[in-house]
This record gives sequence, structure tokens and C-alpha cells, in this order.
Amino acid sequence: MGLSFLALLFLQLSYIEEMVRLKKEQFDESVTKALYQASRNLELNETLRYLEKETGGDGTVYSSFELKTMESKPSQMPKAMILRNDQTSISQTTKSMREIVKNRYVYQKALLDEVVYSILYTASDKPLRERINFKMLDQDIKAELMNNGVNLPYHFTVATQDGREVYRCPDYNEEGEAYSYQQQLFRNDPQNKTGVVKIHFPSMNSYIFASVRFMIPSIVFTFVLLVTFIITLVLIFRQKRYSEIKNDFINNMTHELKTPISSISLAAQMLNDESVAKSPQMMKHLGGVINDESKRLRFLVEKVLQMSMFDRKKAVFKKKELDLNELLENTAQTFTLRVEHTGGHIYTDIEAVDSAIFVDEMHFQNAISNLMDNAVKYRKPDQPLNLYIKTWNTDEHLCFSIRDTGMGIKRENVKKIFDKFYRVHTGNVHDVKGFGLGLAYVKKIISLHDGDIRCESELGKGTRFVVSLPIIKQ
Repeated sequence: MGLSFLALLFLQLSYIEEMVRLKKEQFDESVTKALYQASRNLELNETLRYLEKETGGDGTVYSSFELKTMESKPSQMPKAMILRNDQTSISQTTKSMREIVKNRYVYQKALLDEVVYSILYTASDKPLRERINFKMLDQDIKAELMNNGVNLPYHFTVATQDGREVYRCPDYNEEGEAYSYQQQLFRNDPQNKTGVVKIHFPSMNSYIFASVRFMIPSIVFTFVLLVTFIITLVLIFRQKRYSEIKNDFINNMTHELKTPISSISLAAQMLNDESVAKSPQMMKHLGGVINDESKRLRFLVEKVLQMSMFDRKKAVFKKKELDLNELLENTAQTFTLRVEHTGGHIYTDIEAVDSAIFVDEMHFQNAISNLMDNAVKYRKPDQPLNLYIKTWNTDEHLCFSIRDTGMGIKRENVKKIFDKFYRVHTGNVHDVKGFGLGLAYVKKIISLHDGDIRCESELGKGTRFVVSLPIIKQ
């Protein structure tokens, strides 16, 4: 479907390009034809003007012959000539008439050639400014353009053959001058006596593209369909990813809940089994198992419910002022045994002087515990784990960081670790259990306390979480 949309869009654009090209060629041909006819009109008008001058103004060429009326109107011949029919034959009269008309035609043709040559020779000696009636030229150009279907405003100039401009229309501007048309004037004159008229159309592009304007909506609709298709694909893949995450969450949750349920069920069966001796030690042990597994089960369920409450914005914080340095040290003490069991140590670097924070103690401590718990869970197998806890002040914030020397995270996974239900893939290793809610919970808690958290990690070297919180202003 994507390729079909792209092909359709390409065909539409190609069709528009071809239409524009044909319209441009038609426009060029019309303008060229109009300019050519306007230049011919200019030459004819000049020739007519000089002919009228040479022939006395009435268009008649006078000569030594007196037979003009005889040529054009034989019925008006002298009566004496008609009376000669008594003395000569009709054939002789006809022959005589043909000879007279022939001589008359040859003479007038020679006379006309001499007059026209004299006109051209005399006119070419005058400058273009005197030979051309620019107002009449403008009218001719406009009329010929309209005759050829071009009704656009234009600007024109007249220049000599060597480029010296002799006229420019009064409302001339340079818009559209990059693409102009030109036509030679008085092309029958000597080369150095001819002129050039140049014309350009400021709105030519608008005129040409107006012919393909009806195609624009179809392109827009096709583009909208293409964008909609792409958005649909993105949503489908996003939903697919969410579906995979949801399935992972359900699988993890099933395994997490199965363990305490199985333990409680087994303890209950032992209590009901009469063949098992019910010593006080046994009863205490079974009671402890049921109690511990019930707490674990409740903790798992509450973790999911808490995230649901945050999503619905129904969680209520009980904030109070605490000391961040003290809170971090106390939380670190609870992880000391787990870290030292791996052969490592917890190192604290307390630099923050203004360490007061205004937070919900339970949720904020849980967030810190989740960060340290992740460090212990994702340690390198059979290698010591070291934790580095540091606090410091900036101008506007109180910051702390928790760095470990564990497995680390790939760069492409770092930006996803705060997504709900997301868990970094560990290949075939499935010894780390969880719902993928821990870091999402941490980010939510930090954000609701107007703080910010970021992760810096390198695969095989460890991970560092940096948290910044607003300073309590006294």
C-alpha cells in the first residue's frame, strides 16, 4: 500500500510537470507568433506611411502614361479608339490593348520597386526612436497577444542591435525579467540598422500553473492518505510492542504470584495432613512461611495497584521535611549484607551541605530502594559488586547518584528502561524476576516530587543513576 501511494503521488506529479511543460511551450509559441506579427505590422505601417508621402497622399503614382483608366476600366476608353473598329480587325485591337497594358504594368512595377527601395534606404538612415511609433507598437503587441490567447500584463523595451536601449514602457519593472522574449525589428534592413523588442510577463508563472491548479486537491488528498497510512502503521507497530510488553508482564506476574501461592498452599496442606507431626517448632515454621509469603504476595499486588493509582492521579502524598544524606545512609545500611555477600562494598561520598528535602518518606525511600535493588539484581555473576552513593549541591538543586559495577545496559535500551512493563532482555538468563515496574515507579515518584532522573550506562561496566531535586528555600 505504501508503494502504491508513492507511485500514485509520483504519477500525479509527473502529469502536472508534463502539463506545465506543454503549457509553457504553447505560451512560448503564442508570444513568439504575436511578436513576429507585431514586427511585420510595424514594417508595413512604415512602408505605408512613406508610400503615402511619395504618392501625394492619395495612393496614386503619377507617370507619363495616360492610360490608367484604360487598364482598370476598359469601358471608359476614348470613343475615337472604338471607332477604329471600322478600319482594323478585332484581333488587332485586342493585341494593341494587351501591349499597352503590359507596358503600363512593367513601368509601374519598376516605378514601385524604385519607390520602395528609396523608402527603405531613406528610412534605415533614421534612428529607431524616429522610425517607431512606440504607442502604436504597444497597441499592436497587445492586440496580437490577445489574438493568440495571451491576456497578461507585460513590460517591453526596444533596443538597437548592439544593445543600446532606446525605449522602455512607462510602468516597467524587472519582475519576471529573467525569462524574456525578443523579436528583431526591420529585419530587411542592414544588420547594424535593425532593432530588437524585448518583452517579459511578471505573472507568467502564475498563468502557467493556473492551468494545473485543479490537480492540487488530488495531490493534497493523496498526501493526506499517505500520511494517514504511515501513522496507522506506526500505531500498529506501537500497539504490537505494547501487546508484547503486556504479555511479558502477564507471564512475569504469573510466575511471581505462583511462587508465594504455591508456598502458602503447601503449608496449608501440611497443616491439614494428619500424618505430619504438629510439633510447636513445625507449627511456628509453617506459620512463618504463610506469613512471609502472604506479605510477599501483598507487596506484589500493591506494587501493581500503586502504579495504577499514579496513572489515575489518585495517589496522595504525605510529604514532610527529611534529610537526604541520612535517608541514603539508612537505606544503604539495609543493603550492606546483600552487597558484602557478593564480596563488594558500599561507598558513600556525602558532599551536600543543604540536604533538606520535602518528600513522602515511604514512596521516596521505596524509590531509592528500587535503585539499589536493581544494582544487586543485575550484578555480574560470580564477581564482587560495588555501590557508590554520592550527594552534592548545585545552584538550584540537590543531587545524588547511585553507581554500580554491574552488568550495564546497552545504549539503545537506556532510553526505554523507564517505560512501564519494560524489562531489558538478558538472553537465556531468567534468574532475575520482576514486573518491569520498578524503574517506572522510581521515575514517577521523582517526577511527582518535581525532580528529574537520568541514566548513564555502558554494557559490561556498570550503570549510574543521577537524581536532581529542588532545594527547599528558607
